[in-house]
Amino acid sequence: MNKKLTLSLDEDIIEKAKVYASQTGKSLSSLVEDFFENLTEKPASSEISSKIKHISGKIEIPADFDLEEELRKGLEEKYLR
Repeated sequence: MNKKLTLSLDEDIIEKAKVYASQTGKSLSSLVEDFFENLTEKPASSEISSKIKHISGKIEIPADFDLEEELRKGLEEKYLR
């Protein structure tokens, strides 16, 4: 069930988001919904998965690396800039 949501955002961000939505063939509502869905998904584990460790090769991952924070930053960058 869809429900209406009112947001207050910077005008420049809104315009950039509209352009992005148009370029990707999505609605602005769909982009916001996708963003919130990804933001609120709970990973099975906050540990870095064995697949990621395996493909990282010689890359040293800092002990304080926060995967959820990095994912959030990436989504903000992708959808809000």
